[in-house]
Amino acid sequence: MPEHPWFETAPASTVRVLRSLRTYRAVEQAMRRRTRESMKMGEADLRALRFLLRAEEEGRLATPADLAALLGMKSSSITIMLDRLSASGHIQRAPHPNDRRSIVITATPGADVEVRETLGQMHDRLLAVAASLDEDQARVVSAFLGRLTETLDHLNEDAEPARKRT
Repeated sequence: MPEHPWFETAPASTVRVLRSLRTYRAVEQAMRRRTRESMKMGEADLRALRFLLRAEEEGRLATPADLAALLGMKSSSITIMLDRLSASGHIQRAPHPNDRRSIVITATPGADVEVRETLGQMHDRLLAVAASLDEDQARVVSAFLGRLTETLDHLNEDAEPARKRT
């Protein structure tokens, strides 16, 4: 008997791809949970820290409003999270150079080292697997994942009006 009723009419290759994707997601989520636990951070904290590190690499200033938009959180929740990350030594706050009403948030050098040490090995291994694909395989995988992403994004967009009405 199939795992899910919607798999009953799907070709075996389709089911195999979707099961592989689900298995990967489960393993990745477990790894990310272990990472958060080892760093003593919640999901939003780690996402915020990674965003801050990326912004710094790209030469962009990051503000609490940027984090609120990224994480879908209210400013009061962002303030609490930033207080926590500041107390743990992961971020610093400074006056915004162009907007006196705002602040800029940066990851501390220690946070950068901690993230690199914690996530570096995983990223190196993922890069090695991706690098093992030839150009055609990489194009197929990228196109497939892109179509999945678009499909889920459109499902979210379609669901928004229904959620707002209820």
